[in-house]
Amino acid sequence: MKTTLITGATSGIGKATAYLLAQQKHQLILCGRNEAALETIKNELSQLTEVCTLAFDVRDRNQVETAFKNIPDHFKNIDNLINNAGNAHGLDSLENGDMDDWDAMMDGNVKGLLYVSKQVIPQMKARNSGHIVNISSVAARQTYANGVVYCASKKAVDTISEGMRIELTEFGIKVTNIQPGAVATDFSKIRFKGDEERAATVYAGYEALKAEDIADAISYCINAPDRVSIAELCIYPKAQAEPRIIYKK
Repeated sequence: MKTTLITGATSGIGKATAYLLAQQKHQLILCGRNEAALETIKNELSQLTEVCTLAFDVRDRNQVETAFKNIPDHFKNIDNLINNAGNAHGLDSLENGDMDDWDAMMDGNVKGLLYVSKQVIPQMKARNSGHIVNISSVAARQTYANGVVYCASKKAVDTISEGMRIELTEFGIKVTNIQPGAVATDFSKIRFKGDEERAATVYAGYEALKAEDIADAISYCINAPDRVSIAELCIYPKAQAEPRIIYKK
């Protein structure tokens, strides 16, 4: 049984991935900030597989270090790390941007990924085995107005994934960078500070990707034959031509 750790596991892509991998009998370490939500998911998925939960904020390196010290012994050998936790806040020009939003994106999307990976990489290297999946975004491929800092944070994820691959391939560790396009999750509701009406317009007039679509891709990458390493994967909904263009009816 393989052990898979998923950050941002209480909603969206992370939650969909947890449910799919539970069906495949992966032993799961589910991470998130919402302890109640983690407990609910654990209760549901424990009927299918063994589940451990860690409640912490990836942006706080002390919380990250403490959480990893509390992983039960039979979960400690992590085969797959899914760095899914991340966020987008605001849709403003640089001059009008909220610096707290900038900190939240850089700390969550970039530093949080680094903090968690640093805890997992040494034991993967020691076993000459492992797989790290980093969830980037098509925003890394093309910067767009009013989303410069978010795009920069996801470009950083791309760069970190490339660097990980360069440093870790010789130790038998695979690294996959996945760039989802428009996925119908709580992403836009969070970006627009809970404005559900505005968030709904993002997904109106076309069929967006579902979180389960990205979970399927993650599953393929980590379950592929050992000889296969998926380095990069860009996934758009059918109606999206590039990060800035979605054809709506």
